[in-house]
Amino acid sequence: MGSVATQLPVEVPSADRVEPGSFRLQTANLPTVPTSKPTDVDSIASTWVNSFNKVLTVPELATIPQLFLEESYWRDQLCLSWDFHTLKGPEKIISLLQQSKNGCRIKSLTLDQSSKDRYPKASVMDSDGKVHTVQAFLTVETDIGRGSGVVRLVQDHGAWKVFTLYTFLRELKEHEEQVGGRRPNGVAHGEHLSRKNWLDRRKAEENFENCEEPIVLILGAGQAGLSIAARLKMLGTKSLIVDREERIGDNWRSRYHQLVLHDPVWFDHLPYLPFPESWPVFTPKDKLGDWFESYVKLLELNVWTQTTITGSSWDAIAGKWTVTLDRLHDGKKETRVFHPKHIIQATGHSGEPNFPSNLKGLSSFAGTRLVHSSQFTGAVPSKDQNKRAIVVGCCNSGHDIAQDFYENGYSVTLIQRSSTFVVSAETNLHHMSALYGEGGPPTEDADMVFFSIPNAVAKRLNIAMTRVQNKTDEKILRGLEKAGFKIDKGPDGSGLWIKYLTRGGGYYLDVGCSQLIADNKIKVKQGCEIAEVLPNGLLFSDGETLEADEIVFATGYLNMRTQCRKIFGDEVADRVKDVWGFDEEGEIRTMWRKTGHPGFWFMGGNLALCRWYSRLLALQIKGLEEGLCSYEDL
Repeated sequence: MGSVATQLPVEVPSADRVEPGSFRLQTANLPTVPTSKPTDVDSIASTWVNSFNKVLTVPELATIPQLFLEESYWRDQLCLSWDFHTLKGPEKIISLLQQSKNGCRIKSLTLDQSSKDRYPKASVMDSDGKVHTVQAFLTVETDIGRGSGVVRLVQDHGAWKVFTLYTFLRELKEHEEQVGGRRPNGVAHGEHLSRKNWLDRRKAEENFENCEEPIVLILGAGQAGLSIAARLKMLGTKSLIVDREERIGDNWRSRYHQLVLHDPVWFDHLPYLPFPESWPVFTPKDKLGDWFESYVKLLELNVWTQTTITGSSWDAIAGKWTVTLDRLHDGKKETRVFHPKHIIQATGHSGEPNFPSNLKGLSSFAGTRLVHSSQFTGAVPSKDQNKRAIVVGCCNSGHDIAQDFYENGYSVTLIQRSSTFVVSAETNLHHMSALYGEGGPPTEDADMVFFSIPNAVAKRLNIAMTRVQNKTDEKILRGLEKAGFKIDKGPDGSGLWIKYLTRGGGYYLDVGCSQLIADNKIKVKQGCEIAEVLPNGLLFSDGETLEADEIVFATGYLNMRTQCRKIFGDEVADRVKDVWGFDEEGEIRTMWRKTGHPGFWFMGGNLALCRWYSRLLALQIKGLEEGLCSYEDL
């Protein structure tokens, strides 16, 4: 379910590579106790909730094993602490609760029966239909806020116990989002002296006039920057997005000509403003750029384009940054200095383009074009000139670019150095449709179900699903292998989503290029490194030379930390932790949470991840600003 929507890294190391310093994600075991389809699901769910609340009020931590399986998973985001956790088994749960200074921060759980979709129901977790569960939506009351969750219970020798429990913070008490019944009035009726209308006030707000300053400075106006800015605005926290592009959305418009999101529309909604029902299933890049521009206007987000950070420093005593911005505004250059309390780097899934600038002979190439995929705007029709193209890298961007070259009359060769996970877009769409599809549950409910599954459990479930997907795509996968294209099944056979979370790339959602490879219309050179760039092509480590008029390196992007170093310097970059990959509990490292440097955050991911985690990051910042927590609490 990851997508080209974030321009994911597309270098092709080994299939089981993990980010440096990260933990290898464990694979959960599904319950093996004999289970049967439950009947009285309301009573089962209510009994468990009542028993759980008794443990919280007494508290009797020793009784927790009576409520959780020995191998169970409690995934929590900001309810138990100001961080993200996945607690495996009763002992880990008891240990964390014992560490809490004032006892468990969760005060009670109740069944959420606000809609028929949320009534407790019988379900199965595995594709074989052997693990019967009672799934129930929950509301959560904590010491400082309100949350929601999802529990899945299985029968263990007559008692219904937790296999997975998910709790997350939705809002802070007395600091709720300014939506619905709390929306602004928009006008002050009666006599007043000010002659400023909405447009006057909006321009003043957007330009931070009259010595106003943002509390949060956001770098990047893609889905990550826009979603966190929207969340902060609804919490009453002033933010400013800065972006170097000329227009909002240009980071999409400038991509290669044929780029279309590989994830479906139902997975890609942004907070507060879903795509209209007439929106295409797969979004073209320019259409998405226009949507981002409209999103900013409709939600009244403060964005400065053609703006760069030229200087920054952190004052640990004051708890503020000093940031110098150079801006081109109304045709004039201006310099502004702000003192935000928080900086969010929202520059995409990764960092700078991973371009092999020290490759031998790079400057000798005499062909038409040699670029990184981020600079590739599209193929120029060959017009029977027998042009040749080489694309280095075999993930989404590499395949799309190779197909673009082929369709414009080029002879094309894909360079695959290791292996790639491949699933057809149709097969992937089918397997997503139960949650994210036409007629599926509301996006909020779908998200709760999706993110309620701990990553270790998701890995186990995806192993089974990958086998089914491979069977469906068997013909095209065999054709790829016959053509010399090396495929893999993801980490431990877990497929697309876990590979995306593990390394941000290494896969292709097939929208047509695989058949071209299988039919030998696009050639593949597999398993060799590039030894040298020649004036007319590439020389490889096995001694073979391939001639080319154009070469595109779809070799991905560096870690976000490298871009942090470039923009904010060594002092900041040395303090922040590595981004992406898994921590020891199976949660994503550093992203959307404490980075190691006070007042500095990373925000990234595809549209679905940004939609979900933007709320959680905004709540952490709001909690700090309202004195509900300190940075050490996070």
